[in-house]
Amino acid sequence: LFERAVAKRGPYQVRAFEPNLPAFDAFPMALWSRIAARQWRRSNGSNMAYGELAGYAPLRRAVARYLSTARGVKCDVEQVFIVSGAHEAFTIAANLVADPGDRAWVESPGPFGVRNAVGAAGLELVPVPVDDQGLMVSEGHRRAPDPKVIVVTPSRQHPLCVTMGLNRRLELLEAAERSKSWIIEDDYDSEFRYVGRPLPALQGLDTTGRVIYVGTFSKVLFPALRLGYVVAPPSLVVPFARAIAAFSRGAATPLQAVIASFIEEGHFTAHIRRMRKLYKERHDLLIEEAEKQLTGLLDVLPVDSGMHAMGWLPDGMAGAEVSKKAALVGISAPSLSDYCLEPYAREGLLLGFTCVPPKEMARSVGKLREVLETANN
Repeated sequence: LFERAVAKRGPYQVRAFEPNLPAFDAFPMALWSRIAARQWRRSNGSNMAYGELAGYAPLRRAVARYLSTARGVKCDVEQVFIVSGAHEAFTIAANLVADPGDRAWVESPGPFGVRNAVGAAGLELVPVPVDDQGLMVSEGHRRAPDPKVIVVTPSRQHPLCVTMGLNRRLELLEAAERSKSWIIEDDYDSEFRYVGRPLPALQGLDTTGRVIYVGTFSKVLFPALRLGYVVAPPSLVVPFARAIAAFSRGAATPLQAVIASFIEEGHFTAHIRRMRKLYKERHDLLIEEAEKQLTGLLDVLPVDSGMHAMGWLPDGMAGAEVSKKAALVGISAPSLSDYCLEPYAREGLLLGFTCVPPKEMARSVGKLREVLETANN
């Protein structure tokens, strides 16, 4: 994973099927530029000084209102902290609530960014399998009955795309309360649901203050912002503020000011609606092309939400090798094995569809077909 990350350094080129990458071609750049220019014209220099450590106050208020309305998150503005990306949120949270050597349940397969942050804090990672309802709480108890931290992606499990059901959510919350564990909820792309309304966050069901909620602007807007947010439980508000003061000096104020205006003026929710429609169209086109070109080579399953779909490989084909060969022809299709701490029952590829323009979809699927045909021989 480290080698793959280093290989991406330098001039960045968007590759077909890269997971979790927004549609840069559809971003309202002219509108964003006008808001940014207006912010600088109105500035009296305050945005050029060191900002508030907890985050730009108007953005914190806007995030609190948005999360309450759109995600069912229960919070006051004092609980909201703006950070330099979700990774910083995970790092601060893990260091705040746990000590080196403490155990942490992590989904396997699961997102390696949060897993790396928790591991870097010195916690012992305990891989917990995922079924069609999400993290298997009973199996977690069998492997480690006393976790200090539990990391989950309940709204859309990453990378398997399943949603944690209500009963499993309640079971998880009860388990956290019983063992006095802290749950870190990674709500990374919940806005993009194509069937029905977006599901409320796990945090909204929490009655005992055990959930640390983490979100990001990277998926909804664009990754270069490097801005995320945390909703700390009431008991952790003061400790979290102290931790930010110790580990961070706050996120860039000018960018926070632009996002605050973008949200407050209604552009944020309008952008999400547009992208939801656009991404649904790109998702459907991927499934259509996969049925035409990949039958027998890769079983690409439709999803109800999110920015990528899973493609399952035939028995005997190694995902890591296919992924490497795909990269050589300009295709980014990470292997499911990259996300696993222990062997998984099937081999598969992650296929991000949101960054692929419709006119490029058939050609990109065709290039992937050629790779699969070569790997299958």
